[in-house]
Amino acid sequence: MIQPLAVSMPPVASSSVLTGRSSPGIDSSAEAPGAPFGGMLQSMMEQTSALDANAAQAVTGLLTGQGVDIHDAMIATEKANMAFELALQIRNKAVGAYQQMMAMQF
Repeated sequence: MIQPLAVSMPPVASSSVLTGRSSPGIDSSAEAPGAPFGGMLQSMMEQTSALDANAAQAVTGLLTGQGVDIHDAMIATEKANMAFELALQIRNKAVGAYQQMMAMQF
């Protein structure tokens, strides 16, 4: 029932992003052929949304007394929080890189 966070989170960087080759164990079906970074971001956002929905369901189950243990609800909430923080930091880095590129003079 409880999976390690590393299993539920997509890899941040992989050799397939840099080389264009697929690595074993990495689901590349969500990645578009011409935009592996965009596919990775989309997959990460979908997984983040799924973790958030799972946390909301666990908290609702805890509050309504549907047999959800408090530690399961806390673990689901922390997984969703960590996934959101990761997505936020990736967004911040991407915006920073974009701003640096726009400030360059050619």
